[in-house]
Amino acid sequence: MAGEWVKRKIGALGRVVTGKTPPTSDSSNYGGPYLFITIPDLNGRVFIDRTERTISEKGAKLIASSLLPPGSVMMSCIATVGKCGITTAPSFTNQQINSVIPNDDVDPRFLYYAFTELGHQLEAIGAGGSVYTNVSKKRFSDIEVTLPVDINEQRAIAHILGTLDDKIELNRRMSETLEAMARALFKAWFVDFEPVRAKMEGRWQRGQSLPGLPAHLYDLFPDRLADSELGEIPEGWRIDQISNHFRVTMGQSPPGNTYNEKGDGLPFYQGRVDFGFRFPTRRVFCTAPTRLADAGDTLVTVRAPVGDSNMALERCCIGRGVAAVRHTSGAVSYTYYFVRSLKLIFESFEAEGTVFGAITKDAFLSIKCVVPPTELVQRFEQLCCPIDEKIERAERESRTLAAVRDALLPKLIRGEIRVKDAERFLKERISC
Repeated sequence: MAGEWVKRKIGALGRVVTGKTPPTSDSSNYGGPYLFITIPDLNGRVFIDRTERTISEKGAKLIASSLLPPGSVMMSCIATVGKCGITTAPSFTNQQINSVIPNDDVDPRFLYYAFTELGHQLEAIGAGGSVYTNVSKKRFSDIEVTLPVDINEQRAIAHILGTLDDKIELNRRMSETLEAMARALFKAWFVDFEPVRAKMEGRWQRGQSLPGLPAHLYDLFPDRLADSELGEIPEGWRIDQISNHFRVTMGQSPPGNTYNEKGDGLPFYQGRVDFGFRFPTRRVFCTAPTRLADAGDTLVTVRAPVGDSNMALERCCIGRGVAAVRHTSGAVSYTYYFVRSLKLIFESFEAEGTVFGAITKDAFLSIKCVVPPTELVQRFEQLCCPIDEKIERAERESRTLAAVRDALLPKLIRGEIRVKDAERFLKERISC
């Protein structure tokens, strides 16, 4: 009946499945057609259509009972509680995730939002040391959620929240495409030296352009490569230490009693847990910061793991697991893509035999790098700053949309406001 809401146990909403992991000792269990969803893959996307790892046909046969069809709704239930997603293809999860294959009278996307709100509640409880940091299959199945009896009303609620998430996902994909363009340009100019090779191989003549580089910029590149301690580099360029071309600020953790989650002080970033696709997420704040990063600085993790990078969206405090980097010229975009290009070097600090990888300030500053002419750095900045500004605008818009979604979510999921009221709320505040 339209307008009627009921409480039902999760176990009554569909078949509950706890994930399994094929033996990792046999690599032939992996690298196949099935998505293998783990907690890092539940990264804010509603629909999970790509994962870090996949499972082969052989591996799938070993854990066939935990196969999830498209439209299954997942929630992480061990250690990190409350990360949710919906499958888009036949998939498997590891044992840290419980999933529901919904009955025909339950809309998967509505259930996703119900799980998201439930996850917020469990996460808050778990932060206080509760057993809800580990939600067993039985405990998960016995949790009650409230939902409309009418599936059309479920879909209407899911549509409102989904409109916001769809726009956030669109922004995410656009930003990924834009960043890929800028990274490709950096690699062509400063790693592969493509303009130099084009001259050497006769693929360029004065007045002509090649993809990614206007003709007039070719004059800034030499027409031959020269040997160096890092291999061949453009003639006239040189090799030097990072310390002579970048400002590096190593983080330092303030006293624990200065941290809070209320928003007092500056955002405080400590490592990978705070990092997103491009910008870190506000999670903890600090009222007595000791080491600071400015908006536009590149943030890079220097402890377990080494080398993850983000860009500071605002002035912030950095803990000992993070360093802030900026080119001495102030070139923000060049710095970000330069740090991204050091991935293999950073990974070597993860593989030095220590339990937890780390890089010291001296080791960071002594890394050898190729030094291009200052004018080329400036030209790259002129081309890529507008790209990065679009990414930043998309991020700020997405954060606004997410705040609206998070304000509406609990009220809609609990039936505290009606669909029409929510639609009016959206029209007054945003245009989707």
